[in-house]
Amino acid sequence: MKILVADDHELFLKGLELVLSEYRADFEITTAKSYTEIFEIIAKQKDFDLVLTDLAMPGAHWLEALKKIHTELPETPVIILSAVFEKEIVKKSINIGAAGYISKAASNQEILQAIDMVLAGGVHIPQVLLDSEPDANLDLLKQEEAGLQPVDGNENTHKILSPRQTDVLGLIAKGLSNKQIAFELGITEGTVKLYVTAILKLLGVYNRTAALIKAKEWGLLKDDNNK
Repeated sequence: MKILVADDHELFLKGLELVLSEYRADFEITTAKSYTEIFEIIAKQKDFDLVLTDLAMPGAHWLEALKKIHTELPETPVIILSAVFEKEIVKKSINIGAAGYISKAASNQEILQAIDMVLAGGVHIPQVLLDSEPDANLDLLKQEEAGLQPVDGNENTHKILSPRQTDVLGLIAKGLSNKQIAFELGITEGTVKLYVTAILKLLGVYNRTAALIKAKEWGLLKDDNNK
């Protein structure tokens, strides 16, 4: 699992590198201290599984930098980890393709959970943004989370998925990627990520494998996926 981590504050960068290394032994971490270094690295290497970067760094304006990273690494999710937490900046970052936005004030556990969510194909959206004025994609995510109904007769009052969420989960069970699911359902890859995020949150898990296990335990997958 290859991760590019960038921050222009060396102490924070080293600390983050340590946290990630201790969290998972399979994390292979490359570091950068500016957008200039990011551009140099991704010009030579394209196989990163995740980019975790600060927002305001030397070398480029953040908006143009994120667009360039997304152009160079279109299949690689990008998470912003920043002390800047203005709603408009967060929204712009998500809208141009960032898969997550995390405050530097977040705990290590919150950061790691967000990384797990994004690596599982979801989108990590700060609650402060979900609570702000509606946005088309963000509103979809809120609707998906609100659309669950309790399963009758279950003493734990588990919740079931919406029909569309069940469709997405069924395709995940077949091993399809987000891009393939988007093609199958005739929706955008970004919308698929929102569905995946909702599914993971609502099942209380942080990756696709755990979601499938939980869904099978609760009988939430369609019959043809349980055979």
